[in-house]
Amino acid sequence: MDNSKNEEKIRLAFKRKDWNEIKTSDSWKIFKIMSEFVEGFEKLGRIGPCVSIFGSARTEPGSKYYKLAEEIAYQLTQHGYGVITGGGPGIMEAGNLGAKRGKGRSVGINIDLPFEQEPNYFIDNDKLITFDHFFVRKVMFMKYAQGFIVLPGGFGTFDELFEALTLIQTEKIGRFPIILAGKDYWQGLVDWIKNVMLEQEKNISSEDLDLFTLVDTAEEAVEQIDRFYSKYLLSPNF
Repeated sequence: MDNSKNEEKIRLAFKRKDWNEIKTSDSWKIFKIMSEFVEGFEKLGRIGPCVSIFGSARTEPGSKYYKLAEEIAYQLTQHGYGVITGGGPGIMEAGNLGAKRGKGRSVGINIDLPFEQEPNYFIDNDKLITFDHFFVRKVMFMKYAQGFIVLPGGFGTFDELFEALTLIQTEKIGRFPIILAGKDYWQGLVDWIKNVMLEQEKNISSEDLDLFTLVDTAEEAVEQIDRFYSKYLLSPNF
């Protein structure tokens, strides 16, 4: 971030506001937030059963994980599921491309950023939403997905992963499957969760390790989703 812009944001955070500033700025922002929730609920409430695919915007087309995300999305559509991504490039683009190739529902929940994030070309025209607020966007990811497949990514991907884990752990949402795809990438994190978070510091319960599954192939990922639905005698085709 540009130093001058960063300094300005820090100064504004410490600035004491009078009532008129609060009324005309912070209070009116509520209506913008409300409008984003309303648009999201209206558009996504009709999409049917979907799986959210998370992963890095920086993943290059043709790379190993780009191909894996595309194949996972394609296979999901062949089993009747739609695909939700963050709507941008990289893994998100691969997910929407796979859904489009499989002639399934291809949803993009985009975020307006000052850099990098333009919606990709493989999102259904009526299923693209662009948000200003990350927290509204995350609500849409969690509310309208019946499963989460997480491919390698950065801070944003980890944010989405641990949001899903926390909501399931605290029983705020149903115990939908969370699948980490790419053992080489995720194994170090999983080992740290087991050895440090659980055994050394006891910050989670042993049962929490069952909240996610580690896989390496598209077939394994989709099998986990199907196994979940079969267990609860549900069908995605409605």
